[in-house]
Amino acid sequence: MKHQTLEELHQVAEVDALFPAMTRRQRLEHWAMLLERNPERCLAAFPGTEYMTLDVRDKAYSLGSALSIAFADPTLCAEGLKNDTYGEAKRFFELTDWQLHAIVCHCHVGGTMKAEWAAVRVRSAIGIEGKLFSKLREAIAHWPVLRIFAHAGE
Repeated sequence: MKHQTLEELHQVAEVDALFPAMTRRQRLEHWAMLLERNPERCLAAFPGTEYMTLDVRDKAYSLGSALSIAFADPTLCAEGLKNDTYGEAKRFFELTDWQLHAIVCHCHVGGTMKAEWAAVRVRSAIGIEGKLFSKLREAIAHWPVLRIFAHAGE
């Protein structure tokens, strides 16, 4: 059986959903709730996401991570979560790199983290979505200035 999202099914069939799709906030709250079910569970962290190239980061996964908990949930999969990679979690939960980095990267916690800690970070991402500082930090992170300085010495 091939898993398809609701959007993919709409391309080949007329689909009437019995329940409306979850909002971004609902998906994040559901993920946090999953993590809170077993708050002492040790989860694997992702090593150095901020140093990975975009293509490597998007494909990165860590067995037994907070993303694995989300992907093991039938509700989130039915909503369209396709796998437990960094890039898919970023897309599905509508997170910026900085937000997802704060949730899963090892630089904040070491090699493992408690599920309760990850849940707190997921919940913090819910409130960040409209804040000016977050938008500014994300914009600065994508400025080409660093590349200009890197090439100036060549």
